[in-house]
Amino acid sequence: MRWWKVLGVAAFVGVAATGAAIARAERQRRAYTPDQVRDRLRERLAQAEASAGPEVDVPEQGESAPGRLRRLLGRARALAGRIPARFGREVDPQG
Repeated sequence: MRWWKVLGVAAFVGVAATGAAIARAERQRRAYTPDQVRDRLRERLAQAEASAGPEVDVPEQGESAPGRLRRLLGRARALAGRIPARFGREVDPQG
């Protein structure tokens, strides 16, 4: 058998194996009910919020736009004060 025949057979086997793996993954994906998908998404959201920590900006109930802006500016000033000197000049957090 010549080398190009062996290469052709190997390529055919590889394509078939890839197709089988994709078909199996698709069957597993479609096996979820909408409720299961919703639950998994909620779990992932909870994990993302937990790992984000206090840096997540969630508006408070009934908070006005100016109040939210004032809170965001205060957070930006606090973060600016923590910038190390190697990134530029020292930043005064008060303005």
